[in-house]
Amino acid sequence: MGIYRTLLKPLYWWYEQRLSRAVLAGGKLPKHLGIILDGNRRFARSIGVETHMGHDLGAHKAYEVLEWCLALGIPHVTLWVFSSDNKSRDPQEVAHLLELFAREAAKMVHDPRIHNNAVRIKLIGQIEDFPESTRKALHELEQATAHYQGMLLHIAIGYGGREEIVGAIRSLLRAKAAEGKSLEELSRELQVSDIEEHLYTAGAPDPDFIVRTSGEVRLSGFLLWQAAYSEYYFCDAYWPSFRKVDFLRALRSFQSRERRFGR
Repeated sequence: MGIYRTLLKPLYWWYEQRLSRAVLAGGKLPKHLGIILDGNRRFARSIGVETHMGHDLGAHKAYEVLEWCLALGIPHVTLWVFSSDNKSRDPQEVAHLLELFAREAAKMVHDPRIHNNAVRIKLIGQIEDFPESTRKALHELEQATAHYQGMLLHIAIGYGGREEIVGAIRSLLRAKAAEGKSLEELSRELQVSDIEEHLYTAGAPDPDFIVRTSGEVRLSGFLLWQAAYSEYYFCDAYWPSFRKVDFLRALRSFQSRERRFGR
């Protein structure tokens, strides 16, 4: 098996280079790429290691994929790393994830890849019930990059699409009430744009392309409002084993599609 892999390396490199050239020649790239990072636990089981190792490897993969996006100049990226539903997992697993988020956020504050590329990081989700150390590290990362004008990286953590929409409507109602608007006036005047202004991603374009790893073919609540006209791509690879060729294949698929927006 080792010899077989060694022999395949030059072929794999050639194929990756060919795909890279094709993507660059294809021209059209996503303006906002959403990625559902799925399969860390199943990857860990597949190689016979503890679950926490799968999450640790998944965190390293996120850096790698971010570098691919930066190299291509994709201006907006949203990574869904932890859902609101994930909070109900085994307490030990959740505790490890929250420690991992704090540790990685602290590293990213000083990561030259973030600063050299002027990446602005914005957290989206509900983290109020996270440990103080995790919340502090995440907020410090957000604040350290708030002035940058490069890629806008949304990190969806403690995120649920339904919860986001409910929160947006609550925020909208409070804002209109502060303006002295009645419910009757609001119901008569309400526009789609009114709700959009109160979403976590307000000010950013809706994702035109969403990729999910691990072979699951569903959104699971990811950017429910914003994904109305998104193109989707479902990859069988578990997140930690998501290769650059998988990434490039996804982009080639996106480039081959015609987006008609109902027309």
